[in-house]
Amino acid sequence: MIRSMTGFGKAVRAFNSHTVNVEIKCLNSKQADIYLKLPAIYREGENEVRNELARTLLRGKIEANIWLETEGVDRTVTLNQAVILDYLEQINTLGQTIQMPGNDVLLPIVMRLPDVVKVEKQDFDEEEWKLVMETIRQCISGVDHFRIQEGEAIGRDIQNHINVILERLVSIRAIEKNRIDRIREKMSIALKEIAGRIKLDENRFEQELIYYIEKIDINEEMVRLQNHCTYLIEILDSEETPGRKIGFISQEIGREINTIGSKANDSDIQRLVVEMKDELEKIKEQSLNVL
Repeated sequence: MIRSMTGFGKAVRAFNSHTVNVEIKCLNSKQADIYLKLPAIYREGENEVRNELARTLLRGKIEANIWLETEGVDRTVTLNQAVILDYLEQINTLGQTIQMPGNDVLLPIVMRLPDVVKVEKQDFDEEEWKLVMETIRQCISGVDHFRIQEGEAIGRDIQNHINVILERLVSIRAIEKNRIDRIREKMSIALKEIAGRIKLDENRFEQELIYYIEKIDINEEMVRLQNHCTYLIEILDSEETPGRKIGFISQEIGREINTIGSKANDSDIQRLVVEMKDELEKIKEQSLNVL
């Protein structure tokens, strides 16, 4: 079962006086490109989160946003009253020295000075971190479920495009049965028109005709195209991360389709080739979003 690289998940868990929120969003990318936003209190666990995201989500542009909501009053930030009073005292003393009149806006000015706000550093809680990691894994599971659903839709779409290519290949085979005979007949008629004016070596003509027909024969390309399409369908059903393989096989399918079009030199086949190319482009676009 294939997975899309696009996914979204959200998980919330409350414990102690905190509520931890986790949101993860994934978009297309060739490698694992991880952007992580984590509260300062959990910085020690950043590598663990990154490793978990890379291990489970494999690749894509992964944006993980983790934040805390605190119930009640958060005492981690307090005013440093001693510093504030010291600032005010020094300013008042200076004002008296230079005979500066009193000013009611001193306090707002002081509140912008250094060390007025005191931040209390919280210790990293191992037990709390285990609950946070459980929440992160729950969110990752939601992303994976989203990816599976998207992958099923992409797989069906790719399968439909491959079926159209195979249908056009059947039509080309039907045309190919009579194409060589038409070319042989056309060349024979043209040769009969000039037979009275030149001396014709029948054996040499037959050799040249066989050589020409071999050069425009497309049976080998049609067999390879059939095999590539069959293999692509197989990996859609059997592999969980076939994105890169689908890209490689699509290139091979494109080569065979182009060769068929260039060698056939037939307007009906060329029309079918254009339709096959259109379906192949749609497969390539979808393959960019397959994990």
